[in-house]
Amino acid sequence: MNYYQDEELKEGANQSSIAEQTLICWTRMQTEAGQPLAKIVHRKNLERQGNGGLFFWGVGNPPAQATRSIAAIRDSIKVVFSKMKSKPKKVDTQPSQTFVWRTYIDTSGAERHLPDNTLVTSRGSQRGKPKKVHYALMCHSESSLELGAGKPFVPSNYRNFTPTAGQVGNSQVTALLQQVADKTEPEGYYEDITANLTGSFWVKLSDPRRLDQDEIDECNQFDSNHLSDWSELVTRLRQGPTVDFSETSAQKTLVF
Repeated sequence: MNYYQDEELKEGANQSSIAEQTLICWTRMQTEAGQPLAKIVHRKNLERQGNGGLFFWGVGNPPAQATRSIAAIRDSIKVVFSKMKSKPKKVDTQPSQTFVWRTYIDTSGAERHLPDNTLVTSRGSQRGKPKKVHYALMCHSESSLELGAGKPFVPSNYRNFTPTAGQVGNSQVTALLQQVADKTEPEGYYEDITANLTGSFWVKLSDPRRLDQDEIDECNQFDSNHLSDWSELVTRLRQGPTVDFSETSAQKTLVF
C-alpha cells in the first residue's frame, strides 16, 4: 500500500511552479529517546561518515503534503536544525521504553531497509499507547555536523508551504516552509546545524524493534569515534523481532 496519499498543493499547480519556490525544511531539536542532543549529533556524524554523507534524522510528525511532488523534481532542499527554547519533557529524557526503527517507505510507496550505519530511535509510547509510527528526514552533508549557534533563524520570515500558507505555529516541530520576508530581528532561534534533504526527503519509518535496558544504556553511553565500533553497535541493536502491536502484547509489555 502506498503510504503517500497527498494531493496537489493547489488546484492547477504544476511541477514548474513548485520548483521555483524558495523552500526550506525547519526542524526543532532537543533530547530524544533519553539521549542528550550532543550525543545524538555525535552518532549522526558517525552515521553520515559511514553512509557517504547520508543520515536520517528522526522526527515525530508526518511529511508535509507537498513532499512527494517536491522530491520528484528537486535534488535537495536546505534543512535547518534549531535548538528548542524549552527544556525537554520527561517523556523524552526518561522514556518508559525505546524503539529502534529499521525500514522506511520511499516516495513510490516501497518499503526499504535503512542504510547499514543508520540508527533511528524514538520513545516507544505516546500518550500512554504504543508508538506505532515515526518519521525521519533524509539528510546529506559533506561536512561534519557541528552543534553550535549559527546565524539567526527568523521563523516569521516564513509560512507553511500549504494551500493556506499559515504562519509557523509554536507547536510545529518540523515543517516545510516558504520564505515570504527578510526581517533580521532575532527571535531566539539559530541555524545550529544545516544540511540538505535528499532522496525521498521526509519519510515514514516502519519495522520497529524494542530495546532492552542494557541496549538503551549502551546506546546512550556510546562515545567512540571509530566507525567500526559504530557499525557493530548499529548491527546488534537492529537485530531482533519486530514489535508486536497486538492489544495483548501491548498490555503485557508497557510499563508506566
